[in-house]
Amino acid sequence: MSSENRLARVNELIKRELGFLCEREGIAAAGGGLATITSVRVSPDLRTADISVSVFGSDAARTEVMRLLHQRRKDLQSALARSVTLKHTPVLRFHDDRVPEQADRVLHILDELGLDADTDKQE
Repeated sequence: MSSENRLARVNELIKRELGFLCEREGIAAAGGGLATITSVRVSPDLRTADISVSVFGSDAARTEVMRLLHQRRKDLQSALARSVTLKHTPVLRFHDDRVPEQADRVLHILDELGLDADTDKQE
């Protein structure tokens, strides 16, 4: 198995497990928002993992979710180590992912202009 395939599988496994953990711990719905793990990028040596988190809701909800993730980072790493068997449990680094929010805004603008993003330009 190539190392790219292995890393892709590890990324997806960590993404799924962190999603479950955040939901179980109440982090995913903190502050009245809705948090989603959008991507995980584990370093090739499995020492670090950059976690992109998208939060739908107010800025206060986004701030609260990110604060909880940073505050509970070590607990989440420990729970991840218990549920996933890896040579090294990566150090988790959380990042605010605003791409889904920006994409939603673009679609809203297109709707206001009367353009449909799903139709072909040629008819």
